[in-house]
Amino acid sequence: MRRLALVAFACLALGHASAQVLQPAADDPRLNAALAALKPQRPGAVDAYVIVAALDTDPVFNREAREAGRVLAERFGAEGRVITLAEDEGDDRAAAAGTPADLAAALARAGALMDRNEDVLVLYTTSHGSPHSGLSYDNGARGSGIVKPQDLTAMLAGNGAQNRLIILQACFSGQFVPALAGPRSVVVTAASSMKSSFGCSASNDWTFFGHALINQAMRTPDTLARQIRRAFVTIIGWEQKLGIESSNPQVSVGADTGPWLAALDAEARPVPPTPVGKPPSELGN
Repeated sequence: MRRLALVAFACLALGHASAQVLQPAADDPRLNAALAALKPQRPGAVDAYVIVAALDTDPVFNREAREAGRVLAERFGAEGRVITLAEDEGDDRAAAAGTPADLAAALARAGALMDRNEDVLVLYTTSHGSPHSGLSYDNGARGSGIVKPQDLTAMLAGNGAQNRLIILQACFSGQFVPALAGPRSVVVTAASSMKSSFGCSASNDWTFFGHALINQAMRTPDTLARQIRRAFVTIIGWEQKLGIESSNPQVSVGADTGPWLAALDAEARPVPPTPVGKPPSELGN
């Protein structure tokens, strides 16, 4: 339990440390090539465009983001319509680094290709978080700072999609729900606005939230609603077993999300069922 408490404190401390002004990323030929390769939407079909970003250079977030990009692309049939922003690790490579500037560029490019009224934006970010502030961004020479709810709201406005599945893995990420919730949006967060989430040790392959939702629940064929519910139950079970205060993950489902959720569930693709990587070390298995 003490080890977990220290991990939670580290998440909080890193969030407060990221106080520098965000620096725009330099023009990146790899990102430009990935954006140019995105497929256009198919008229009459509900296409998912998947954007995944690790906003911190800690390996756990980058490992999680790279595999999340693959799982979400499979789950939502988004091959050719996915951009993963993360640090590379050996032969496991992403489109570009997870900077706010690159995230904004990816969202804008997807918005230009989508039918903004028909298609679905799927956004997954993973990082540390800071209470009463936002998502912590820390990328060494590329800059550091905080992505506030209003910052992410502005990026999403640049995308323009009406149908949105927004998944945020970070401590205190529930603070984004009021800003991002809407009639046609589903917003899922790893924690409430006042709680830490767990599993962010730099050496891990997954956070608790990423492992439960992406690496387990989404590998079992089911509706998205049931996959989210199963992940929440799993996380709460882990936290109770370890004797730690619940992260209290959140979900907001807009009143008009039914049609696009049904369309994505109807076209759901099988995801390889075997989890990738090791469970979070805090789980002890």
